[in-house]
Amino acid sequence: MTTPATDWKEVVPPEEAAQFEDLAAQLGAQQQGLGQKSGTMRRGLHAKVNVAARAQFEVHADVPAHLKVGLFAEPKTFDAVVRFSNGGPVMEADKKPDVRGLGVKLIGVGGKKLIPGMEGCVTQDFLAILASAVPFRDPAEFIFFVKAARSPLTLVPKAIFGLGLKRALSLLGQLQKGLGAPLTALHTNRYFSALPIRFGPYAAKFSFTPVETPPVPGEADLGAALVKVLEARPVKWHFQVQLFADETRTPIEDPTVDWDTPWTTLATLTLPQQSVSSPKGQELSRWAEGLSFDPWHAQEELRPLGAMMRARSPAYRVSTQNRKAAPEPTSFPDALR
Repeated sequence: MTTPATDWKEVVPPEEAAQFEDLAAQLGAQQQGLGQKSGTMRRGLHAKVNVAARAQFEVHADVPAHLKVGLFAEPKTFDAVVRFSNGGPVMEADKKPDVRGLGVKLIGVGGKKLIPGMEGCVTQDFLAILASAVPFRDPAEFIFFVKAARSPLTLVPKAIFGLGLKRALSLLGQLQKGLGAPLTALHTNRYFSALPIRFGPYAAKFSFTPVETPPVPGEADLGAALVKVLEARPVKWHFQVQLFADETRTPIEDPTVDWDTPWTTLATLTLPQQSVSSPKGQELSRWAEGLSFDPWHAQEELRPLGAMMRARSPAYRVSTQNRKAAPEPTSFPDALR
């Protein structure tokens, strides 16, 4: 077997930290404005939850030796909570084109964590979306679009003025293609990190790939459909990683490139059969909404990589503080099992 490459690197400009703090403040100001308008302080992005549910994350016994990294070092099953969401900063109908996200929080994970002051937390988050790469070249471009998209009628002229004609038309075309895809049931989707993380000495992207796709109930509402599925049976995804090979095929700092290296299965995410609409299920949903799902809730061995990931660190801190999110849990509540 070919030895995986370990010569990946990040490129961090000296002015980056200040720029990312400014971008985080811009996103936070939008979050506060929307919260004052609606009377509820929601997440800066991915504000609408489709479903929150109880889960288990089982690390397989046959993980290849070179991938026995961090929490994947030995077979183990972790309690988890998952949150399916629409990507926008406001509550809108599922039929509206949007990013669809999956947040997974593992509980009971040892090892030193990344966020200063939270090194002893026992959680690990994995955040994923339907796309395996993103159309935005850098964080500034992403924040520009998020803000401009709040006024759809002026989005095109704002994009042309802010990004230039060629780049604006290219980006808008990519977004229309991606966001305009037909709605598909949450449990039938494959979700991708889209951005890389460290994986011990390697760099990787990850995905959650459905193991099987049970029949889809006749529901236009994405959450309601998954609730019906979970009342009847469990659903599962395989957690898979693909590794960095070189800067051309698998760049760390260019988030627009779709990596082409093979996928390896390391674990299984299972949502057991459960009644999300029961009193216990509703209480779990309330508990999950108080939590924060953040790619920087991570072991040092699984640190987020690249400018887009680095920009998420201050942005998630601001969002979490604005809505006074709950502290990281130390265990999965017995009453919600």
